[in-house]
Amino acid sequence: MTSSVLTDFEFAPFDIIDGDRGKNYPKQNEFASEGHCLFLSATNVTKSGFDFSDCQFISEQKDAALRKGKLRRDDVVLTTRGTIGNSAYYSDVVQYEHMRINSGMVILRCDTENILPVYLYHFLRSPSFFGQVNSLRSGVAQPQLPIRDMKKIKLPLPSIKLQSQISSVLSAYDDLIENNRRRIQLLEQAARLLYKEWFVHLRFPGHEHTQIIDGVPEGWQIGTIGDLGEVITGKTPSKKKPENFGSDLPFIKTPDMHGNAIVVHTEESLSEEGAKTQANKTLPPRSILVSCIGTVGAVAFNASPAQTNQQINSIVPTSDLVTYWAYFMAKELKPLLEGMGGGATMANVNKSKFSGIKVVIPSKQLLNLFSDFAKPVFDQIENLTIGNARLAKARDLLLPKLMNGEVAV
Repeated sequence: MTSSVLTDFEFAPFDIIDGDRGKNYPKQNEFASEGHCLFLSATNVTKSGFDFSDCQFISEQKDAALRKGKLRRDDVVLTTRGTIGNSAYYSDVVQYEHMRINSGMVILRCDTENILPVYLYHFLRSPSFFGQVNSLRSGVAQPQLPIRDMKKIKLPLPSIKLQSQISSVLSAYDDLIENNRRRIQLLEQAARLLYKEWFVHLRFPGHEHTQIIDGVPEGWQIGTIGDLGEVITGKTPSKKKPENFGSDLPFIKTPDMHGNAIVVHTEESLSEEGAKTQANKTLPPRSILVSCIGTVGAVAFNASPAQTNQQINSIVPTSDLVTYWAYFMAKELKPLLEGMGGGATMANVNKSKFSGIKVVIPSKQLLNLFSDFAKPVFDQIENLTIGNARLAKARDLLLPKLMNGEVAV
């Protein structure tokens, strides 16, 4: 049996470091797609750790002007506003040398003689931690976890030796998950490169013999997103009726999409009763989900029938031929959606605006060729994603048993 001392975050052997919220906090026009220092956003810190698929950077001068919030190796990041409770570990494998947190995060900097950063990171992904976070969260429009409340969270703290042993067991699961995640990234990248080759650079099969008329290849047509299929804007059933929520139908929100090409697991689900209250919002598998409020431009498929909240517009294709082309087309829309969003505080692209976006639709023959290539790729991605969800579930079930000594190491 292992033995652990329960300690509050307030007295735990790590510092809680806030980000810089002063006059030098970066303005929107000071961010760039590349630069000296990665400035973390909510999309970069997920329930599965860091996701660097969409990054923003600040200059060396702006980095030097900020007082707080600069990461060091072995720091752990925790989100505390908006999507709260996500965490990531700034280990040696992270490729960025300069990173800062935004104002919706904190840094947990460990006294490594008394707590291992990797152990703390594992705890932050445990059911015990999330249960405590949910009981402490405040704010209705935007959930928050203030530092004063965070200090009440209790952490099991065994000896350094036991922390190391527990972390080794759990890290074996993480290694398998990470290997699968890399395979997923390579698979999606292969499909995306072909998409760009054919549909962006117009080097598709037979392009040498295809006329370009007014910038559009012969056989292609100009249309709108609404021409691709039915556009469905999600909706949240009444929260005043707890019976609307349960475990029958996945309820997808933007954080569920971050870092996922295909959503197989959601933080929240609807009951059969709740889903029936808005049955016209149910999406068939492999609908194209696009976040259009707040953090716009996240794109994913759903693996099974699902509904979404109102921040997501989904395309239910009229033909399977357009499904995979439309997925990558939607990925290219992020800058346009940000420009259309209006309002500096929260971008909002409604159903009408989204449906009316003009797109150049390739010929059926070319769509068919691309679908033949991409569908098996996404089938593999879905299987790997399901495998990762099972590994994460097994790890998370094991974690509290290791920490409370129910399972010896």
